[in-house]
Amino acid sequence: MSSEFNDPDDASSIYEEAPLEADRHKWIESQKTGFDLGKFAISDWYANHWYYFCMVKKIEHLLGNRCWQEFSDTRFGFLKSLNLEDDLLADLILDRIFWLRMENLDIIIWAREWNLPLERVMEILELIDINSARLEEPALS
Repeated sequence: MSSEFNDPDDASSIYEEAPLEADRHKWIESQKTGFDLGKFAISDWYANHWYYFCMVKKIEHLLGNRCWQEFSDTRFGFLKSLNLEDDLLADLILDRIFWLRMENLDIIIWAREWNLPLERVMEILELIDINSARLEEPALS
């Protein structure tokens, strides 16, 4: 990955990146239907993918993979400094957030069902603070 994404001084903006993702979604969905879905597909992306897009960007920021200015209040790359990548439980939690789109309550239920140490699960969830990824959706024009 390019070093420009690792420098907090060159932070990217979720609000600039999101329209590109929405356009990709529009293109893919329009290709499936055989005609341009236009604003409908853009609105659909924001309605169904905005929050998860922000969650993924928050994890990228915390891991130090790419700096996002919307999360500048959170230390860029601080999860790496805590060596959570070598922590199997933390890795499982991050996977569930990143790939399965689980939220805190889903993870707590999963942890209880698997008899995992809830105190450690809660500590990891507090460090990740995924709820701070709930950014305000931009107004569409």
